[in-house]
Amino acid sequence: MQNFSHFPNIGNKELLKEYKTAFLCSRKCPASIVLKSYDWAIAQRQAGKCVISGFHSKIEKDVLHYLLKGQQPIILSLARGLKTKIEPEIQQAIEENRLLVVTPFDKSIKRITSATATKRNEFMAELADELFVAYASPNGKLQTLISQNLAKGKKIVTFDVEENLELIRTGVLPRQEMTVNESATRL
Repeated sequence: MQNFSHFPNIGNKELLKEYKTAFLCSRKCPASIVLKSYDWAIAQRQAGKCVISGFHSKIEKDVLHYLLKGQQPIILSLARGLKTKIEPEIQQAIEENRLLVVTPFDKSIKRITSATATKRNEFMAELADELFVAYASPNGKLQTLISQNLAKGKKIVTFDVEENLELIRTGVLPRQEMTVNESATRL
């Protein structure tokens, strides 16, 4: 694995040594994916798994909300330079040594654009050991990232639902469904 600790960051760099799952989801997604994503986040939290994401879209922010209620490691990857003001809940997780904020951009990049979001997603995919794609809009930008990472042999998983059949046909692995209660009893 490449050494990513030289990128601008705040928090516990040791989290980069954890097995990391990147959470990705198109901004617009079916309602059924939203609820499944919440259950997925709670299951990751209960299992103590490290999740990396931009936590930028509404669904990603909701996933972060569920993750912050636990004690598992979290990596927040920004599509801009490091922020000067950090939200209290993020600061608390940093102080608890369970959160790392990292970015491929220097502090001069202050706005998130489509190009910086794409670069951030590519950066996250490089950092992550596997990708979890809750949903990718047909012909959207995530499709390109998925194709590139499948070609590299990266493990990519998605919900096994009708809305994701096209993803599954391309080689993305269907996730075996498990409720939060089932995941807790399997720990």
